Amino acid sequence: MFNSILTLIRGRAYDAEQAFIDRNAVPLLAQQIRDAAVAIQSARRAVAIAVAQNEQEKSHYSAIVGRIADLETRAVAALQKGNDELALEAAEAIAQLEAERDASEKAQAQFNQTIGKLKATVRASEVRLQELQRGERLARATEQTQKLNVACDDKSGLATLDDAEETLARLQAYQNRCEVAASVMKEMDAASRPATIVEKLANAGFGAPLSPSADEVLTRLRERMNSAA
Repeated sequence: MFNSILTLIRGRAYDAEQAFIDRNAVPLLAQQIRDAAVAIQSARRAVAIAVAQNEQEKSHYSAIVGRIADLETRAVAALQKGNDELALEAAEAIAQLEAERDASEKAQAQFNQTIGKLKATVRASEVRLQELQRGERLARATEQTQKLNVACDDKSGLATLDDAEETLARLQAYQNRCEVAASVMKEMDAASRPATIVEKLANAGFGAPLSPSADEVLTRLRERMNSAA
């Protein structure tokens, strides 16, 4: 019985832990991505340091090869002059330098192998990080959409989209009515002016015309032509 209780407690603790992780999955993912980005940056620095050290080793190797060549030339000259003692000392120095040269070659080979592996690891990690970052952006967008859906379903909270659309339609209808009323008022105001009424009466033939007609102008011109003749 006691073991069953312990098992049940562990099971509920596990369920609670998983539920907590699910509720906070997005911020947890974001922090994990930040940690991964820091680790990748550290790996980049390690690659850069390894490359720099390898370059130093190459320079050291070149210097050793140069010293060996110089000593060999001098040792040959000593042998040619019959100075075997100095030639022997040069040979001993050359042997030491050759051992150092061989060790440098091995170190460079190890550096090259390590650098190659580090670069491959960094490149693969960068690709995975980019995929995770895209996934995080999609997860955040999905989370915001889900929150919006919940807000729309909650009728007791803020106005829903349907309510907002209805309000907009009523506002537009009211504005249209205002525009029509203003247009009618403008026409009525113009029609009630005395000058407008006089113009309407004159155009209907009541009273003298307000402006000469084309026929009147033509008659006047004919009269002027006849009087001139």
